[in-house]
Amino acid sequence: MSFRSIVRDVREGFGSLSRRSFEVRLAGHCRGRSHAAVHELQDQALVIQQSCWANLPPELLRDVIKRLEASESTWPSRKHVVACASVCQAWREMCKEIVRSPEFCGKLTFPVSLKQPGPRDGTIQCFIKRDKSNLTYHLYLCLSPAVLVENGKFLLSARRNRRATCTEYIISMDADNISRSSNSYIGKLRSNFLGTKFMIFDTQPPYNAAALPQPGRSSRRFYSKKVSPKVPAGSYNIAQVTYELNVLGTRGPRKMHCTMYSIPASALDAGGIVPGQPDQLLPRSLDESFGSMSFSKSSLDFSSSRFSDIAGGSRRINSSRFPDITAGSRRIDSSRFSDINGGARLMADEDEEGKERPLILRNKAPRWHEQLQCWCLNFRGRVTVASVKNFQLIAASQPAAGAPTPSQPAPPEHDKIILQFGKVSKDMFTMDYRYPLSAFQAFAICLSSFDTKLACE
Repeated sequence: MSFRSIVRDVREGFGSLSRRSFEVRLAGHCRGRSHAAVHELQDQALVIQQSCWANLPPELLRDVIKRLEASESTWPSRKHVVACASVCQAWREMCKEIVRSPEFCGKLTFPVSLKQPGPRDGTIQCFIKRDKSNLTYHLYLCLSPAVLVENGKFLLSARRNRRATCTEYIISMDADNISRSSNSYIGKLRSNFLGTKFMIFDTQPPYNAAALPQPGRSSRRFYSKKVSPKVPAGSYNIAQVTYELNVLGTRGPRKMHCTMYSIPASALDAGGIVPGQPDQLLPRSLDESFGSMSFSKSSLDFSSSRFSDIAGGSRRINSSRFPDITAGSRRIDSSRFSDINGGARLMADEDEEGKERPLILRNKAPRWHEQLQCWCLNFRGRVTVASVKNFQLIAASQPAAGAPTPSQPAPPEHDKIILQFGKVSKDMFTMDYRYPLSAFQAFAICLSSFDTKLACE
């Protein structure tokens, strides 16, 4: 029995399981909802247990999955690996053990791969198609090295929503249903009014969720579908993209910085990792979504003007009525307060040293080409059209204890291009990313380049 015939039989067996479970649902439709649900789960478990593929010896199952993983290395044939992971629990656990993350194998297989770091050796090549009429953007995995070939594996989509004071990009895993009320919603990108600052929000909390900066305002809306524990409602600020002010382009090309709050700077060091990688893309409970909500500053306004009014009002109190109190307050030794302030500063410094610094990325400075009379970057053939949106991101040098000095060059990992984005046709752009960024993070950063920037152009 050949290996391909085994795979074909597995897929046919999986299809028969789906058909039989569908028949079970139709048979139980006339009964009560709870009674039918219990019988449905029992019948499905019985069907899977009686399948010949569910009882394969672990050694044989491991050999089948290993050979399939090695042979089906590219899409669309890689869908067979996903089909094997959907047979039953034993097959799923074996696939999770054998199929490695994109960081080590360089392949996107399961949906969770979209939020895992890219490969350390090499890049994952993608392209983005823009639809100006619908204000949508679709991310595809390149299936061919040619830059103008439009066949690809769909990965993510985004829709731009213009508001009075900001612009939001809703990011979804569904190509058509792009909304925050759908189960496929995984994050968003939000800009300020000038288009100089963008904040990336994720539905899943990173490893340092408690230490992340809270957004200045809340855009949380509760839809009718949102009041359910099955729909993700969290919003965690994981990164910030900043563009320097450059009115009318008088300061040259764009300059951008990306502060990745969910990625420590040590991830690029030898032996460094990105902590808190998700194992699965599952919605969380409603309690956790309430914990991630932010409140507007207007409801908790502790501005200095309000305190000055209070202070001014207290000065208007006649101090002659309280001579003993005012005289006693002047005799308080100020040295005690200086000791307290000094201790507070020391504790703050120790806290800052204990926290891991976030990874900061900056765009690679282009060089001026005398013959072409324009700014140029080497995209190695992946970009063919000049545009102000084109950029390459590298790790920014961060001075700290043990940082490289001018006599000590930076590590090679800090000089590698982590993300590059550029135009190849009217509404088509290439996006190549690598470790430590994920496809979701890279896509959100590239979306910030599409937005209109009043103070940068």
